[in-house]
Amino acid sequence: DSAYLHMERLGDRFGLLVFDECHHLPGPSYALAAEASLAPFRLGLTATPEREDGLHRRSDTLIGPIVYRKEIDQLAGEYLADYETVTLQVRLSDDERERYAEQRAVYRDFVEASGLRLGAPGGWNRFLMLSSRSEEGRRAFLAYREQKSIAQASEGKLQLLERLLRKHRADRVLVFTADNHTVYQISQRFLMPAITHQTKVKERHRLLQAFNAGEHPFLVTSRVLNEGVDVPAAKIGVVLSGSGSVREHVQRLGRILRRGSGQRAVLYEVVTEDTAEEYVSSRRRRHRAYQ
Repeated sequence: DSAYLHMERLGDRFGLLVFDECHHLPGPSYALAAEASLAPFRLGLTATPEREDGLHRRSDTLIGPIVYRKEIDQLAGEYLADYETVTLQVRLSDDERERYAEQRAVYRDFVEASGLRLGAPGGWNRFLMLSSRSEEGRRAFLAYREQKSIAQASEGKLQLLERLLRKHRADRVLVFTADNHTVYQISQRFLMPAITHQTKVKERHRLLQAFNAGEHPFLVTSRVLNEGVDVPAAKIGVVLSGSGSVREHVQRLGRILRRGSGQRAVLYEVVTEDTAEEYVSSRRRRHRAYQ
């Protein structure tokens, strides 16, 4: 953040700018770090240049065109660890299925009655706006959150996670979820350390050191370890839940690809079948690293 906060004052002092994780740069605030600088030479680094909002097109102006590109699958085995991705499906229990269907019906009925097309540009933002204007809308929003929560943290997922932890008890395993509530639920159930945005920096550093040293073989997190953190010991990843973002999925894969022991890395994706998670899974796997 300091770059865009101070670039108006420091922008004439540099001839070369290096932007790490430069997929963030086209955002409204971060773009100022490039726009307020006179530096004629600029270098951007990222494993995921494309943005779902299309703003990555601004990078050509803020930094310049892409001059070199390598994909994850092209680097595997030489610069990155060999890897495989595995998708596992679980079913909702009868009780979970009933609750999921009830909540999803409330949510979908409101969407259809409002004439919303959630896949259209601005569709989701329009749903958020309309849901705040009436009691019916608020019920629909709460129903959306509840049906999503049921699918993302089903009992079947937790039971499968236990089997995976037993299978990989000799490995370092990173478990990823979509939200902090599930992180803490898993942490308490399996007595494993957790890292969220609420974890203090010193504590986060200590937990990562202990994980890399093998003192804690398992670690659960939500999104704070998606990027900008080196976890070289991790060779097994379990995506228990997440968004439909291709970038997030690629970043999570990247956490287990540090070349080291020669062990083959494995990323498990756990999906609740016959729920909206199946569509979310298909969206986030639209990358050649998963083909």
